[in-house]
Amino acid sequence: MFELHRVSYAYHGRIPALVDVDLTIAAGEALVVLGPNGSGKSTLLKILDGLYRPSSGQIFAFGRDITSAADDPELGYWLHQRVGLVFQEPDVQLFSPTVFDDVAFGPLQLGWSPDRVRDAVQRVLAELALEHLADRAPFELSGGEKKRVALATVLVMEPEVILLDEPTANLDPRSRAQLIELLATLHARGHTLVIATHELDLAAALGTRLIVFGEREHRPIAEGAPAQVLADHELLLTANLIHEHLHWHGSLQHSHPHWHDPEHQHDHD
Repeated sequence: MFELHRVSYAYHGRIPALVDVDLTIAAGEALVVLGPNGSGKSTLLKILDGLYRPSSGQIFAFGRDITSAADDPELGYWLHQRVGLVFQEPDVQLFSPTVFDDVAFGPLQLGWSPDRVRDAVQRVLAELALEHLADRAPFELSGGEKKRVALATVLVMEPEVILLDEPTANLDPRSRAQLIELLATLHARGHTLVIATHELDLAAALGTRLIVFGEREHRPIAEGAPAQVLADHELLLTANLIHEHLHWHGSLQHSHPHWHDPEHQHDHD
């Protein structure tokens, strides 16, 4: 579905975000891209969505070279019928007077008829239990509601691939659990998911394959099944996904690896 060949990207031509990334994403995967802040996760999603053009390298999607999608409106239009990105901050995607208008915006840009747009918006609002918010302004929504509306703005266009940047960031426990359950349902229906996060429990709950981005390397340094990757504490420490505290009890010293997750976890050595 996606193939990246030695893809690099540098902000302002000098600040590396991605360095020589080789990556294949298969149809039907729930690929979780793990990494700390600044490792290149968000940049990767924006390149997959055709928002950024790589500084070097090639990208193929659905068998077509999309390297120049950011500069080619026709190619970008073709790509955005198949791929949708949910940004980390929902306010980036919610700018219309009402929720209904926000969800309708993408299909209207794709040239759908008014009747098709109305039917699609009503369907996706019902699926996400958002009908009662259709006439509400985005600034009146809670954090969890904004996240679901942002997801609705992507789902309404019926993409094959959904890219999600830190989808559970800043959510309360109930909203977080509801969103994870919703994403699991979307994957079960056949959507390919690519999720960028540093939350290990999210990776365990949703991932069929994990890729770990290096903080300094700005490319994958490990990949594998969730159980394999999440059991490798040395890898997680190196990648700055957990941190280790030393504790003294009299003359006895031991360490606690701490997961960087909303549900704080301890493993005792």
